[in-house]
Parts: sequence; C-alpha cells; structure tokens
Amino acid sequence: MSIVDPRSGTPLTPPEPSATQAQDAPPDEQLIIDVDRNNIQQLLEFSMQVPVLLDCWAPWCQPCKALMPILEKLTREYRGAFILAKLNIEENQEIAAQLGVRSVPDVKLVSQGGLVDHFQGALPEKEIREWLARYFPAPEDAPATPEEQAAEALAQGDAATARTIYEELLQQSPDHAPYRIELARALVAEDRSQEALDLLDNLPPEERDAAPARGVRASIEFRKEAPNDDELATLEGRDDSEAQYKRALRQVADGHYEVGLEGLLDVMRKDRGYGDDAARKTLLRVFDALGADHPLTVTYRRKLFTLLY
Repeated sequence: MSIVDPRSGTPLTPPEPSATQAQDAPPDEQLIIDVDRNNIQQLLEFSMQVPVLLDCWAPWCQPCKALMPILEKLTREYRGAFILAKLNIEENQEIAAQLGVRSVPDVKLVSQGGLVDHFQGALPEKEIREWLARYFPAPEDAPATPEEQAAEALAQGDAATARTIYEELLQQSPDHAPYRIELARALVAEDRSQEALDLLDNLPPEERDAAPARGVRASIEFRKEAPNDDELATLEGRDDSEAQYKRALRQVADGHYEVGLEGLLDVMRKDRGYGDDAARKTLLRVFDALGADHPLTVTYRRKLFTLLY
C-alpha cells in the first residue's frame, strides 16, 4: 500500500533503496511528507519497504524549527535511503500519545513497522549524521559538514570563516557547548582573546573545566608568552635553545601541537636545563590542555618518559 501525500492526494511510490544513492535524488514529494491520522497506518505499512524517519514537532517549539531544515537536508542527501515523515503533535495529539511522545522534537526511526531507535532534542547536524551512520551507509558524495568546513578554514588560517560557521551553528543550537568552545578557538586565532574568555567563562562548570575548554585557555596563555611575528622574525637563522623554545611555544600557541611538542622535546634533548627546565614544564602544560586521553598526549608523554629515564 502506498502513502498518499496529504498535500496533493498523490500516491507516493517507494524511493529506491540505498544502493542507488549515487543516482539523482527522488523529488521532495517522494522523500518528505506530512503525516496525520489519515495516513499513519499507511506510513507504518510503508516502513516495511523503506525506513521512515518520523519527526514529531509542534508549531510553538523553537528547537523543532531549527531541527527540521537539517532533517530535510539530510533526507535529500541520503537520496531515498529513508523518507522523512513530519507529525504535528498539536494537530495529532492522539497519535503522539500512542507513540509515547512526551517532549519535542522527538525523532523516531521506524522500519518493518516497528520502532528501531529515536533521539530527542535539536541535536547538531554532526551528531545526527553520527546517529544515522549506525543504520545507513553515508552518501558517497556527502558534502563536508559545517564542523569540517570550520576546522579546514581554521587549519588554513581563515579564522573569520571558522568563526562565522560556528556563529551560524550556535543560532541553531545555542546551548551546544562544543560549538561555543570552537567559536572561542576561532576568536583566539583572530586575536580576540577576551571575547573567547568570556565565552569560556559562561560555559556550564563541567564543560568549563574539561580538556577542550582548558585547551583553548591554554592557547590564550601560550599566545601571551609566545613571540609575535616581529619577534619571531628576529629568531630566524638562530638555532640556540632560546630560539628553539620560543619557536616551539609559538607553534603550540597557533594550535600546531605536534610540531610544537616535537620542538619542546628537542630543546630538552639538547639543553635540559634551559630556562629552569622550561621545555619539560611546558610539555606538561600542553598535556593538561589536550587532556590525558588525547593521542598526542599519549604519544608525547611516552616520548618524554623515554627521554627522562
């Protein structure tokens, strides 16, 4: 039995399965539908053929309005691996009660007529992609996520673009602490450290004291200690301990942790006593900023141990 689009009355045919995701996407009316009491049973029957992402929302729910465009975008991107069905719980309270919807947004994955999984709240796009990846292969031509675009921009030295992306993401998910931390990181790269500190200071305590936020704070401290561009220029051609240490400190301040850590180790190898053991002390500060479980911490703590003992 096919689902009838309540907007047009046109029966909907099942989209092609995920194996054909590389083909052109089916039109929106085959991928995104509204569901109500007139077609909910058909929807459940339809899920025997194609999985259904059921978005339970309400007109008064601001997080729902932020989430829906993300779900619609991902539905188009997945090109028929599933369809998106939107249920207005205000107009369909009985159905919402039968589905056990207690708060919105509530997104349920329905397949073979039964509930497979669900999530609540307006999750960021990255987390929704991770959730979908448990059940569907990623589209071959999936575009870079906003988070990936921001990280690439920051790596290329374009802090302004990274900042803009995270500002837009925070408009969708204003309470998402990782976005606020990454926005602070971009602000630091733009030499707007006080704005970054203000962001970090207003994080929930458990986020404010965790490794990611500590890492941004450390980068601010390192930037204060590290040589600026003019000072760095005066070190060119020098290979003494002071020059090596300051160059390594600048690498750390700029977020190039691996290069900076290697430079600090090199100072220790050549001149352990430099600056009252400054290289070792700075290595420990970087470890604390990155967090004990960070791959670089694990690797370079081992290297430090080998060097010391």
